[in-house]
Formats: sequence, structure tokens, C-alpha cells
Amino acid sequence: MPAVSAVANPDIFKAYDIRGLYGSDIDVAVAEAIGRGFARVIAELEGKPATELRLGLGRDMRLTAPELSSAYSRGMCAEGATVLDAGEIGTEMLYYLVGSRGLDGGLMCTASHNPKRYTGAKLVRRGAVALSGDAGIGEVRAKIEAGLDDSAGGGSVEYVHLYEEFQKAVLGFIDPAAVRPMRVVVDGGNGMAGPMVGPLLRDLGLDLIETYWEPNGHFPDHEPNPLLPENREFIMREVVRLGADLGIAWDGDGDRCFFIDDRGSFVDGDFLTALLAESMVSKHPGPPTPTILYDVRASRAVADVTERGGGRALMNRVGHAFFKTRMREEGATFGGEVSGHYYFRDFYCADSGAIPALLILELLSIRGERMSELLEPYRSRYFISGEINSKVSDPQAKIEELAARYDDGRQYRLDGISVEYDDWHFNVRPSNTEPLLRLCLESLRSHADMELRRDEVLAVIGS
Repeated sequence: MPAVSAVANPDIFKAYDIRGLYGSDIDVAVAEAIGRGFARVIAELEGKPATELRLGLGRDMRLTAPELSSAYSRGMCAEGATVLDAGEIGTEMLYYLVGSRGLDGGLMCTASHNPKRYTGAKLVRRGAVALSGDAGIGEVRAKIEAGLDDSAGGGSVEYVHLYEEFQKAVLGFIDPAAVRPMRVVVDGGNGMAGPMVGPLLRDLGLDLIETYWEPNGHFPDHEPNPLLPENREFIMREVVRLGADLGIAWDGDGDRCFFIDDRGSFVDGDFLTALLAESMVSKHPGPPTPTILYDVRASRAVADVTERGGGRALMNRVGHAFFKTRMREEGATFGGEVSGHYYFRDFYCADSGAIPALLILELLSIRGERMSELLEPYRSRYFISGEINSKVSDPQAKIEELAARYDDGRQYRLDGISVEYDDWHFNVRPSNTEPLLRLCLESLRSHADMELRRDEVLAVIGS
């Protein structure tokens, strides 16, 4: 096999995954090289020859996924690895495959929520621990750029069917008998949520209104990214029009889910994290004391509800690799990011888009309240700005300016800078990829106070 010295665009190696445009950034040759480099990195991490590796493989519904998934497989096999290919699955099913089979690692061919021209890969090591730009992805790039000489070859592929086994595993997070009949609108974004979660929801006896539920890499209706307001307008309208109790939307590869309440309002990730924390603390009262991780951007609601329930709340750096590692270190029961990533200790500390949907349906049923009623105590007390981006020429200098300006507050440097006062707080952190600062701010006084504080901090950032 000829050596591959470099990829055309080294920027495909991101902080949390590999991602780029099909053809110009990632083609079959690049995918094969990534498969080879990945196998070599995992072999080093595991301290054994690549010929002894067992690696998981999955792909999403993108039009280019079958072709590129085959190329990743060829690359891993070229190094001598045994590949367990689960075919077209959701990303969390790849995590489940790696965790449940005790595999050395796994590769998911996906571009997650990106538009259809994109492709990429999410990489994990043993235990479904994510590789990141800081740990693993850079090494894959370095091996490719150094040149991939002749390899051992001799690898093989086994095909596995995961759906029923996976669905049984995630259903174990709730008591299915507790879920009462509800009208629920679901939007799969023509991604992997339909086949992954659909059978579970149907079996719960819900009045399920399925929209964009069939995987379709053309994305004929809207991009599979519910964080963009234009992509969730449809489900918000449908919940109101149909008098539904709830709306749930997933991203393309199904590992993130987002909720619409019974009034058609989007549920902020901060408050969804708080509801899930409430559920998980009640399910795991201890001893030991249940630990919940939340990201630096989140509302204080998460810590408050956790501690009220007898749990321990810990702030964490943004990013799935950081969450998964810290959850193992702390023995944390649950972790949540405001971007819609929710992690569960009993799911290999991996993120899931199926488990949160089940837990919220169970919580609504047990509490006997509508979603808007569950959220009212949070919405009426915690006033959040959401994430606001500002272009700056020197992000670090601006962070130091903020540190000096707010030196009377409690300051943390876990991720950018966090400043806390008794009745308000904010976090400002730099983008991984652009000259941006991202502000999240919260007031515990009023919406007007939040806006006042927000504008004041934005003025410092923009000065």
C-alpha cells in the first residue's frame, strides 16, 4: 500500500472529532489513512500490536457513509485489526458496542449535525472514552503526516446486529410501566433517531406523531441540527397545533436530543440538565453520594437541584472528552452540557440521545405535571442569557481584562474565566477554532437584571 504523507486539509482534525467536506477534505484515500492511523494510535494506547486489536465501526445515514465506512474498515484491517461492523447505527450505539464488548476502540463514520456535504469520524478508545485534539486525534494526524509505510495486513471484519440489544439496555434506565399515555411529537431530522429510538417510544404506548423519522442523507426537510432556531420551528408549531404534551428533536447521529414543552417553547439545555439531574439523584440516593457534573456555562439551577436532592454538583470544562474522563475520575452518576450532550455512568460514561428522552417521559409521568409546569420553578428564578459570541482580536488579553474588571467576584479558570457573585455569575471562554469569545451569564434577580449585567459584560468584551 503506498505511503500517505498528508491529507489535503489538516484542519479536518478538530478538538472533538474529524470533520470536513466530502471529496475536497475527506475522500476514500483519506478515510483509509485515518483508519490506519487510528489503529496505530489505539495499539500504542493499549500497549499491544495492532494485529491483536478489536475495533468497533458504525456509520450514519449520510449518502457517502457506506463508501467511507468501508474505507475506514479497510484501513483498520490493513493494520491487522479485527473490525466489528455494526452497519448503520446511531453514534451512541457505537459507544455501546465498544463498551459492552470490551473492545479496544471504535470509529463512527458521521458528521453529526452538519449539512449534507460534510462527513467525518468520531473516535473512541477502550471504555468508549473519546479521543480529542488534546489526546489522540493529534496523534492520528501525526502518524498520517509522517507517512504510513507498509502494514501487517491480515485484519478481518465481523458483522454485528445491535438494535434489540441496545434498546433493551437503555430501556433499563426507567420503569416502562410508569410512563403514562402522552401525545408526543418527534422530529428525527431524517437522521438516526427513528430506527434507534422509535421502537422504544412506540412500545411505551405513547400517542406518537413521527416527523422526518426515516433516515435520509439528502435531508429533504431541514438540517439535522435542532440547536439552530430555524430547524426547530416546525416541531414547535406542531406541538401547539396538535395539542401535544411534548416535542423531542434529535440531531443527525442521534446522540443529542432537545425538548419542546407543551406550550411550544424550546427547553434550554441548562434546565433540561437540572431535570435529568433531579431524576438521576432520586434513582441513585447513595451511599455513596451521587455526583452530577455540569458545564461552566450552565445555570446555577443544576447545582441547586442536585444539592437539594442530597447530591454533589461539580462544574466541568466544556467538551465530551473532558466530561467522560472526569466522570470516571469522580464516579459521577450523570453529566450534562447545555449543548444537549447528556452522559450516564451506567452507559459507559457516554452521551446518549435515547436515555434522556426516556427519563423525561418517566419524570413527567411520575410527577403528574406538564413540561411547562416542571420548568416553571426554573424559568421564574433563573434568568439565563444563552451563549453569545463576540469577535475579538486577542481573546486571552480580553479574558485578563475581564478578570481585572470583576476582581471582587469569585473567579475560576476551569474553562476561560468564570466569575461568581451571590446573585449573578458569568463565564467567558474562547472558541477552539475562531477568534471568538463566548459569554453565558445568569441573574438570580430578574430578566431585566440579567440583560443589564449581560450588556455590561458585552461592553467590556467589545471595548
